[in-house]
Amino acid sequence: MNSDNPNQPSAENPENFTGIKRGKIKENAAGIPAVISSLEKVVSEAGMQRGMKALWNLNKKGGFDCPSCAWPDPDDERSGIAEYCENGARAVAEEATSKKLTADFFSEHSVASLAALSDYEIGGKGRVAQPMFLPTGSTYYQPISWGAAFEKIALELNRLQSPDEAIFYTSGRTSNEAAFMYQLFVREYGTNNLPDCSNMCHESSGVALTEALGIGKGSVTLDDFYEAEVIVILGQNPGTNHPRMLTALQKAKAKGATIVAINPLPETGLMGFNNPQSINGVLGINSGLTDLFLPVKINGDLALLQAVEKLMLLEEQKNPEMVLDNAFIGEHTEGFEALKKHLLSLDLEYLSEASGISIPQIEAFARLIYTKKKIIACWAMGLTQHKNAVDSIREIINLLLLKGSIGKPGAGTCPVRGHSNVQGDRTMGIYEKPSEKFLETLERNFGFEPPKAHGYDTVEAIKAMYEGKAKIFFAMGGNFLSATPDTAFTAAALRKCILTVHVSTKLNRSHLVHGEEAIILPCLGRSDMDMLNGENRFVSCENSMGVVQLSRGVLQPVSDDLLSEPAIVSRLAKATLGRRSKIDWDKYAADYDTIRTDIERTIPGFDAYNRRVRLPGGFYLPNVNREGTFNTLSRKAGFHIAHVNPAVLGPDELIMMTIRSHDQFNTTIYGLNDRYRGIYNERRVILMNAKDILKRNLSDGYVVDLHNYTDGVERTARNFIVIKYPIPEGCCATYFPETNVLVPISSVAEKSNTPVSKHVIIKVVRHA
Repeated sequence: MNSDNPNQPSAENPENFTGIKRGKIKENAAGIPAVISSLEKVVSEAGMQRGMKALWNLNKKGGFDCPSCAWPDPDDERSGIAEYCENGARAVAEEATSKKLTADFFSEHSVASLAALSDYEIGGKGRVAQPMFLPTGSTYYQPISWGAAFEKIALELNRLQSPDEAIFYTSGRTSNEAAFMYQLFVREYGTNNLPDCSNMCHESSGVALTEALGIGKGSVTLDDFYEAEVIVILGQNPGTNHPRMLTALQKAKAKGATIVAINPLPETGLMGFNNPQSINGVLGINSGLTDLFLPVKINGDLALLQAVEKLMLLEEQKNPEMVLDNAFIGEHTEGFEALKKHLLSLDLEYLSEASGISIPQIEAFARLIYTKKKIIACWAMGLTQHKNAVDSIREIINLLLLKGSIGKPGAGTCPVRGHSNVQGDRTMGIYEKPSEKFLETLERNFGFEPPKAHGYDTVEAIKAMYEGKAKIFFAMGGNFLSATPDTAFTAAALRKCILTVHVSTKLNRSHLVHGEEAIILPCLGRSDMDMLNGENRFVSCENSMGVVQLSRGVLQPVSDDLLSEPAIVSRLAKATLGRRSKIDWDKYAADYDTIRTDIERTIPGFDAYNRRVRLPGGFYLPNVNREGTFNTLSRKAGFHIAHVNPAVLGPDELIMMTIRSHDQFNTTIYGLNDRYRGIYNERRVILMNAKDILKRNLSDGYVVDLHNYTDGVERTARNFIVIKYPIPEGCCATYFPETNVLVPISSVAEKSNTPVSKHVIIKVVRHA
């Protein structure tokens, strides 16, 4: 199989069907089906006693942080029944599984035979129970001791002509302590090549928020939701991706909030929610959430927001001081007059066409917020993974600034992060473009001179490996191949490395598409106890709203041959740097309080870290936007002028966005069902508008191939089943990672360099 030819099925792109079954699109999310699904998964993987022990301690104060999404826990009392959602339970089931992979498993299964499996089948094999090594030319992983593994990695790192020939990737599940140690080691080693999963998801949010408001994080707390008058949700499907958010939305609605959902698909969780912890939810009495649903075209959000802002300006002219917060605008912002001139010059009909939303619907949205001041805007990958993502998010900020809806209770920005500690990792210094101030602090505190040159982000790292500029790839968690764009290109890049190393809990596809040599380092999971000298140690995480809290596992690890992430970083650093290191790595591995002490003196906001992290529920990090100030050069929030440029499609082209099924979290596939959308036992599907199906002489259930031709390269994803679905004409949706092969490596968001996975131009052809 030729890995450089994306037309050929290969180890990175299996194309088998699993037997589709169809059902009705659900009208409400969660309820008893979610409870049953959660318990079935937990019991089947971990057993009743082990599984229930894990669930009982999940997201509880003093328990362990969910390894799934980054939605915050309540600040007050947490549920005595279940402080988790269906996907959180399934994430724990995956991690708490009693199935384990020893040397015998790897001796019986070649890399090629495992690579022929689906991501679901690979992930279902179990926890990696001991370090494994794939020598040059071998087709089977073989056991290796921890000492020999670190010696091998250190030898190869120290052979490189430059530290910049190594890539050190980080997944969002890494704890604060491990992330801080990791970036410290990498910088003492001599490079800023620290790409992370944030490069592929909310990097656009960080860029936009920093430009406009001076901080790359959202400004709201969970309590703000309960004071909000209007909550606008753009490009997000919380019913599948952040299910616990539905409880917060339900509570907000009960307190009088109006909810507006803007999304190409009518996602079930936003339409209705049966809270399984309420009597109505148990009885199946649907609790509607969305008051106004706007089925925007893919990437039509910018046009819609500008149309609403224009209507706001026109209404303000009719009724001065009734729509805009002019006092806030005058005191706290800059660029208003230029924005006003720009918006008033725009044609409403043009914006309506570009967004796919009729003028009466746009007017209905505008009327909802004319007299409201407490507005929260939430968004996720439906906005961040577009070429103009930063512009779209800046437009959200424009709208909030016009209303004075930042820095007051019940109002503000809310980028909803995907992975559990992705925000914390960035806070800890996992970033390829560190500030001079941060590097100066490292030098002052630790006595070495960190590199000043910016490193590679994720897309740049892939290109560097492909071009031979980077030769070693080390991943602290994650499933890099299945998460990244242009799968065949990325696979070819990884295969050009002399060594690929993955710190992992379970087997994944990235272990099977590897460099000349490969190593798997198995680590403890969030739910695992981390015992040393009779003490079960804890780590800490930061959620989507800036709360730092402890996470302490409760389960006996499935193997005695697993190490914690801090222990892995410590031993890697000692083996690689030896006596030239200025840092006492053994001290960190022996006592995590010492890591937190050094975090406290290095990173602002962590005063009295060891004391405050032990408080029930943890503590909030400082947030200038939440306090009503802006950390920009002018100390004012900036309005921004953006231009709508809709894609021009050929007569046979569609815009494809990649989405998750309900049975997955990021690249982890829990099952083959997407029950909210009525799709069962199959992932190779394409959701299409009925008119687009008819135009191509197709029918619901036909098998098609999908093609992308960006940059003159033919990228193909074969064997997808057509499903008629309520999605705007000219748009379609498919699951990732199956269609990541179609996402061009060159198609990235301006400024953030995030892969444009939500706006891929494809052609749909009936399968021969």
